[in-house]
Amino acid sequence: MKAAVFAARARERLSFEGLFLLILLVTIALRFYALDLKLFHHDEAIHAWFSYRLLTEGTYSYDPMYHGPFLYYMTAGIFSLLGDSDLVGRLLPALLGTLLVPLLYPIYKLGYLDRKQTLVAALFLAVSPNMVYFSRFLRNDIFIAFFSMVLLVALLYYFERQKMQYALIAGAAIGFGMSAKENMPIIILIFGVYLLYLIWTRKVRLPARWIRDLALGALVAVGIMAIFYSSFGAHPEVLMDGWLRAIEHWTSMHQAQRLGGPPYFYILLFLLYEVPILILAGVGVLQFVDIPGIVSRWRERRTGHAESPGETEGAKEEETAPEAVAPPIELAQGFKDRLREILSGTGELRPIDRQKEFARFAIFWMLLSLTVYAYIGEKVPWLILHQLLPMIFVAAYMMTTKKAVIAVLAGIFLVAMTFHVTFTPADINEPIVQVQNSEDLREVFAKIDAADKVAVATDSYWPLPWYYRGDRASKLAYYSQKVSEPTIYGGDFDLVITHDGDTYPTLEGYVMKTSRLNYWFSYEENKERLLEYYFLRDGKMGSRNLEVFSRVPAGTTT
Repeated sequence: MKAAVFAARARERLSFEGLFLLILLVTIALRFYALDLKLFHHDEAIHAWFSYRLLTEGTYSYDPMYHGPFLYYMTAGIFSLLGDSDLVGRLLPALLGTLLVPLLYPIYKLGYLDRKQTLVAALFLAVSPNMVYFSRFLRNDIFIAFFSMVLLVALLYYFERQKMQYALIAGAAIGFGMSAKENMPIIILIFGVYLLYLIWTRKVRLPARWIRDLALGALVAVGIMAIFYSSFGAHPEVLMDGWLRAIEHWTSMHQAQRLGGPPYFYILLFLLYEVPILILAGVGVLQFVDIPGIVSRWRERRTGHAESPGETEGAKEEETAPEAVAPPIELAQGFKDRLREILSGTGELRPIDRQKEFARFAIFWMLLSLTVYAYIGEKVPWLILHQLLPMIFVAAYMMTTKKAVIAVLAGIFLVAMTFHVTFTPADINEPIVQVQNSEDLREVFAKIDAADKVAVATDSYWPLPWYYRGDRASKLAYYSQKVSEPTIYGGDFDLVITHDGDTYPTLEGYVMKTSRLNYWFSYEENKERLLEYYFLRDGKMGSRNLEVFSRVPAGTTT
């Protein structure tokens, strides 16, 4: 009796809803726990500083180098409510990164994912090293991932329920995404092309009032963009030339390859951090195209032995029968008839296997994303998110019990890697960090806090403006370059900060210590031991260093 009660309780707790909730709780914990464990990244500090200035001074104007205005207005809003800090600055990315998981549920409810697929996709979204890392990161890319998912769900429900409210949600997702970062058009183009394919092949039907819904959705998208890009009306001129400046800037960045890399750059990142998802996605593609079935049919045709004589005869007839080619006039008329049916929302719909069609879309989305980002000259680790999101759906395709068990076991690798890159309270030798501010700066901050006057005699001073903002900024004098020694002595500074590449041999009355400003994975330092590095993740890092001169108290010998 007790065993039966225990088994019943175990089944209840291991129900689909229970497991999904458990994964969601893990997602929340991984994104919000110790959110300020590490110092802001170089870019995070700049984004937070611009948001702080927007809050305190009301100054902001769109600059394509720093992406869209959505991040700055939303972060400034959160600062106004909860105060300005590293933790508060990362709350919105953590929230939107968390919401990716519950957005799977409506896709499941429509039947495009089964229970196993949903749970595995949720697990991968929850514990993926890149998903977790960049959900705790004040950059725009997790926003784009979130709005991509909202757009996907809205479109699925729009064509299922044919209600205007879903078109408005889709328009809002596009508007907010376009206001967040300039790569949102890639998502819109991929989704749009596949949607046209679905409509043309009669797999979905345009609703009766689709023109009205399209117009209203577009109006919502354009309205949101106009509000944000014009800085709520303060800079209407941006609406005229902002889009052109964005194209010019990112075209020049692509050509210059300022942060370049080989076309397979992101494949290397997948192998470093997401290898189980990469492998299972490959398996998913093979399952989708039914490689065993293709091979068996090829063998049957070569040998002439088929499983069914009728099938063999049918295949031969199909091979030998001449194709009937319609005259051009009939083709043109057929095209017009099909177009008329599409635009009027008439015509018979083709029955589809929802899970297979969703997998087809996910593969299309994944392959185009991999291709586009392999081509784009700017190679940075956070862009992997836009390739990883569809890859997770492909990895979850045809999730048999055996494949699900493998996925759960693979999750152990993902969790271990997530804890390494996210929760190591020290500098780590990983490409995912790009150019991360070093934990050595905490000691520098302590020295600045103890000083009354500080000279910053270098242009390598970020993230100091963020960490010393407001009233605390008055103790720092920024020279942006090395200045003469008489200037230093005449300024009566307690602390002098320089770059180690352009510094003073000595400063009389000061003692010098070198501290790491920021760091990155160095291919040159590790290229002779890449296999060893893959397993140990150790070795030398590239870094930019500060030399900090602390004034020796009077009467103290050095």
